[in-house]
Amino acid sequence: MTTDLGLPEAIQACLFDLDGVVTRTAAVHAAAWKEMFDAFLREREGDGARPFDDHDYDEYVDGRPRADGVRTFLASRGIDLPEGDPDDPADAETVHGLGNRKNVLLLDRIRTEGVEVYEGTMRYIAAVRDHGLRTAVVSSSANTREVLHAIGAEDLFDVRVDGVVAAERKLPGKPHPDTFLAAAADLGVPPGRAAVFEDALAGMDAGRAGRFGFVVGVDRAGQADALRAHGADRVVQDLAELGGHA
Repeated sequence: MTTDLGLPEAIQACLFDLDGVVTRTAAVHAAAWKEMFDAFLREREGDGARPFDDHDYDEYVDGRPRADGVRTFLASRGIDLPEGDPDDPADAETVHGLGNRKNVLLLDRIRTEGVEVYEGTMRYIAAVRDHGLRTAVVSSSANTREVLHAIGAEDLFDVRVDGVVAAERKLPGKPHPDTFLAAAADLGVPPGRAAVFEDALAGMDAGRAGRFGFVVGVDRAGQADALRAHGADRVVQDLAELGGHA
């Protein structure tokens, strides 16, 4: 391990998830998913419908591309909907329609509540760059550019691979490793010399599947054991624990 950054000495690049690692938007995402799915389930099954809960979010939605999250959760409830198209209106009873409905709710919450950052992460990223390591943000969110602009963090990352880039390149999202692998390739660094920083179980699976040099699980939700079980080499509650100038 390096003395300063808490990473193996071979690491040359750091790949950071956005929601829950850099920004405090994971809770906003979870609330938007719950609002959307609970309303959908009530419309479909009545007031006795079992609500969308934290387990559903962690297991089926967190870290996945939006449409994948809809499909995976609906499958867990035995619900089959038409796929529809990515530009379906938010009131369409399709996979993409539900995903777009969730995004409308998310953007409304971001506009009214703003975006907060994890200061320990921001300082750690600055330390990583001071040590000459390259950085990328890897997120399933199609709103990544807007969020980075809102928090003034665009210049902290050499590469951005998000939901928009993944769609353009036809990359499957987490738990597949393809978006992280693409970020490492864009940085010119082999996976074995890149570290992944994730708070989602799907992100842990992606880090393990991609054979990255080091996978850090950021435990924001009291799921340290699950993060380890899904492939974390180390689990921290805040990146400040790793060292650097944090």
